[in-house]
Amino acid sequence: MSPSKRTSTVIMLLIFATTWINPPWPVEQALHSSLTLAGFALLWKFSRRGGLTDFDFLLIAVFLSVHSIAARWLYSNVPYDAWGQALFHFSIDQSFGWTRNHFDRLVHFLFGLCFTPGAISYLTSRRGLSVRLGFYIAVSAVMVTSLWYEWFEFAVAMILSSEDAESYNGQQGDMWDAHKDMLLATLGSLVWAWSALRAPSGGRRPHAGVEQ
Repeated sequence: MSPSKRTSTVIMLLIFATTWINPPWPVEQALHSSLTLAGFALLWKFSRRGGLTDFDFLLIAVFLSVHSIAARWLYSNVPYDAWGQALFHFSIDQSFGWTRNHFDRLVHFLFGLCFTPGAISYLTSRRGLSVRLGFYIAVSAVMVTSLWYEWFEFAVAMILSSEDAESYNGQQGDMWDAHKDMLLATLGSLVWAWSALRAPSGGRRPHAGVEQ
């Protein structure tokens, strides 16, 4: 593992550990954090296989760190507006006229934005696909994974009480919450279309060896 990846890993794990200091909702946070831990494991696995650049690794580490923060406050309670007012004397919610906590929207957008480059790198360097085909598959994977996540949330909600289910899902009264989340993840992934579609149709990235 390169020094850059080691640094990203240490910072990511420190952020994760910090979010567990006196957690306000430990049970619900544990449910959300189970996915973060799965993300840690998969990132480590694919990094060991090779194919992820330092930039790819950093982006995924950023997403997992933000997800750790979101998990602590169950997405819908992240005090980002209070932080903005304390640091910059600026209210994001007031400026945009928001009455809903939109941190969950940010997380879903970042999922598509941060995972797509890594998926493209892995598919091109380890599977020999063209950049364009790798991009199409990466976007499709983001869309399908987002759907699976919404199904997972629905399944968890079915075994919880109504109050706990609302707290876990964080819909905040929006009946289209799942649809918007999936759309934002897709849009985050499509941000990389400008570079992927400019690549030659048969273009491939150099093969990356397994890192130790």
